[in-house]
Amino acid sequence: MTLRTDGSSRKQVMTVASCFMGLSHILFLKERVKGFLYAAVEVCFLCLLPFFCTKIVNLITLGDVREDLQVKLRPNSIFMLIDGILVLAVIAIFIAVYVISVKSAEKSYQEYCRLGRFSSKNKKPSEALNNAFPLAGLTPCLIMLLVFVVVPLLFSIAVAFTNYSAPKHIPPKNTVDWIGVQNFKELFFGGTDWSKGFARVAFWTLVWAVMSTFTCYFGGLLVAVQLKQSKIKFKNVFQFIFILPYAVPSVITMLVWKNMLNGTFGIVNRTLRAIGWLPADKIIPWLGNVTLAQVMCIVINLWAGFGYFMMLSIGTMTAIPEDLYEAAKIDGANSRQILHHITLPLVMYQTMPLIIMSFTHNINNFGVIFFLTGGNPTVADSTTTMAKGTDILVTWIYNLTITLLRYNYASVIAVLIFVVLAPFAVYQFMHTRAYKEGEV
Repeated sequence: MTLRTDGSSRKQVMTVASCFMGLSHILFLKERVKGFLYAAVEVCFLCLLPFFCTKIVNLITLGDVREDLQVKLRPNSIFMLIDGILVLAVIAIFIAVYVISVKSAEKSYQEYCRLGRFSSKNKKPSEALNNAFPLAGLTPCLIMLLVFVVVPLLFSIAVAFTNYSAPKHIPPKNTVDWIGVQNFKELFFGGTDWSKGFARVAFWTLVWAVMSTFTCYFGGLLVAVQLKQSKIKFKNVFQFIFILPYAVPSVITMLVWKNMLNGTFGIVNRTLRAIGWLPADKIIPWLGNVTLAQVMCIVINLWAGFGYFMMLSIGTMTAIPEDLYEAAKIDGANSRQILHHITLPLVMYQTMPLIIMSFTHNINNFGVIFFLTGGNPTVADSTTTMAKGTDILVTWIYNLTITLLRYNYASVIAVLIFVVLAPFAVYQFMHTRAYKEGEV
């Protein structure tokens, strides 16, 4: 079939390309290899369409209890949920490839109109391979990202709208059902121990994230300023000592502090008794009282994390030109004024994005809470909810899934964390130079 070079055949090309993948490449554009590849994708999809339809139906129903020869057969609803989400991912990939094929046909026709001939005639195989290499290189990464990141994320979100929990709805003995937003209502507005426990843990998580972020940041900044501007000798030695808590694995650090703060046998209380600051018949429940345990979590996290921000601040201050300091001294500025008007503004401007990153990290800082306190001490609703006094949302998710098998509530909390943290991540990425300028 002959195409016109004045663009009037565009509708014909786009219509055929939209009807069947790759058909325009074969019939009109003389790109038969590309067209047959696109067509093969659609043929494979059409052959698997009955299988896909079955999986989508199972995703909608999540299985029904069937009786066969007086034996109840219960399908595994969770497998159906996973299979259905994977099928939806495959369908999304197919739709994306279909759109790419139509766009490719349109681009090839535009090239034909511009050149007055088919560009594929004089195109060497090596050139075609070079043009296809970026897409071929990125496709496996995109597929892995879809399967190992997007699909698990969608699965976690989907579980939040089901009754997947012990003891009544754990496959394969029982099926799982869709229940809409009931889990969200029970956890957020139920007025039960669950909603009270959620409010308490969410508030402490926010306090923990804010305090642990700002104490580590300003603690490291303060130490960096002292090391940079003071005339102390052996500054490198002090920098090495201060970075050691951050360099040691946090598991070891938290377990050591947990033993040291033990109310009965811990070395801290024993030392206080030895120097007479604590009566022999008294103990300080460093990790046994809720408020005191929360304070100690923040303090120990400061001890373990300030060294990171100290090194960042020192590196930023090293990059500040000495001319600024000399000009300020000539104008009569003292050390305090130089610190407030030159050092701190420049350092905070350079390191402010790290505060956002540290805040999002501390909301999910599982290790410090889990290995230092294990979420203890218990409170009134801990027996029902497994949410203890120092648990943050991520450690509570661990208890809900491992101990109580309340996967539906755990998924609701995971969705909440994602909704809270996603804007911070997007904001952080959109304000990077790589995003704004397209380069690093």
